Amino acid sequence: MARVENGGNRARTVGANLRRRDFLTLAGAGTLGLLAQGSCTSKKTPAPTKPNFIVILADDLGYGDLCCYSCHDALTPNIDSIALNGIRFSDGYVSAPVCSPSRAALMTGRHQQRYGHEFNAGAAQRCHEMGLGLPTSEISLAQLLKQAGYVTGIVGKWHLGSQRQFHPMARGFDEFFGFLHGANLYIDPNKAGVHNVRTARERSRGNRSPINPIMRARDAVEVDEYLTDVFTQEALDFIDLHKGEPFFLYLPYNAPHTPLQATQKYYDRFAHIEDERHRIYMAMVSAVDDGVGAVLNKLKETNLDEDTIVIFLSDNGCATYTSACYNDPLKAGKLFLFEGGVRIPFSMQWKGHIKPGQVFDPAVSSMDIFPTVLALAGGQVPEDRTIDGVNLMPYIMGEKKASPHEMLFWRSGTNSAVRRGNWKLVNLNQRTTLLYDLSKDVAENNDIAGENPDVVDELTEAFAAWNSEMVEPLWPTRNTLKIPLEPYGIPGGTYEFFI
Repeated sequence: MARVENGGNRARTVGANLRRRDFLTLAGAGTLGLLAQGSCTSKKTPAPTKPNFIVILADDLGYGDLCCYSCHDALTPNIDSIALNGIRFSDGYVSAPVCSPSRAALMTGRHQQRYGHEFNAGAAQRCHEMGLGLPTSEISLAQLLKQAGYVTGIVGKWHLGSQRQFHPMARGFDEFFGFLHGANLYIDPNKAGVHNVRTARERSRGNRSPINPIMRARDAVEVDEYLTDVFTQEALDFIDLHKGEPFFLYLPYNAPHTPLQATQKYYDRFAHIEDERHRIYMAMVSAVDDGVGAVLNKLKETNLDEDTIVIFLSDNGCATYTSACYNDPLKAGKLFLFEGGVRIPFSMQWKGHIKPGQVFDPAVSSMDIFPTVLALAGGQVPEDRTIDGVNLMPYIMGEKKASPHEMLFWRSGTNSAVRRGNWKLVNLNQRTTLLYDLSKDVAENNDIAGENPDVVDELTEAFAAWNSEMVEPLWPTRNTLKIPLEPYGIPGGTYEFFI
């Protein structure tokens, strides 16, 4: 994509050097045309006859980071409003405790183990050189919505491959602004008013580089401002540009993933927090909340708030290893198959359609977004493959009373877990088997496997049957983390996690 200049000055959007509303991606052509000033409103377009969809995905946001769940130092009125104006899933899950496989399952409605996307791809260089990404045999939600007549856009972190065949615009998205790998710098750490906590590991993961730039479509662009704010503005521009047609906007913020960085505006909101890491982290969460508020306000301004379904969730639990966040009252966090790693904040609103203020207690999965959205869009669910997600609308609307899922399964290398009803079976490294009753012990503090051998056997057999349908990982792990289990109330041994 060529860069377009006007009088020698690059058009800018909050620091980005190509302005979204000035360009139109021509379907099928892969080229961009410069729109004349005001051309977006030069002729009236009919109101969309199908609902719009906005899926907002936070990165490493914990269960306790939102006031509508636990309110541990949270300041998230806008994200909370989605639950207040719609439905909050108390037991919402993702399919993996780390970013890339979780996103793969969300985008396909299928367990990532069905097609080998079991692990993160590792560093940007490794991912690109080895050609790691969401297998091209998989059909994305964006592809199917595009077929159903939607304009599709992604703003934020992709993390499903960087080679050309894995690029978002090769997987059904008409527009892309963001980055392709697992982490990125939010802002120049030396800029005035920027607060940073950057360890050597965080620096190596968070830097921008020629292999991990900010991109518009397939071109690198320069971004000077705080990345969370940039992503918000890009989302607003997308809504403005496509408000006259059915659209699907996927907004995967990279916050509050490391590196921990916040600007003064957000940092000042948490002067009561003495711990610097936690203060910066909560400032990053607050920046996401501001972004969500701006998106919701844009829907009101454009009279689209009753025509747009907004879904908010996180890709996994918060990264407790950063010592910056909490998953209270859940056990552990990112990397683990305990509740803190896979149970996430998850809410949905559709004003005028979904009764506000609901709390839905049966377990649901991020994979359910795929069939739910397709059903509402009038799209076609693929019939040549197993879809593990469930259309949630009959349950939300009270037409079905049973739980959407009889069981949920997880596998990450040699670690596995099963949930059936309130029973949760966790197997660590194929050596330690733990059983919990989540109705009485959501913190997973009391292992009752010894008291319930029949339940252990039943869930072990159920996992074996599910596992027999899965395939081996497509790529090897980069490394194995060995995490002591003693701090998590499990005497002796380590938790081996494959990254």
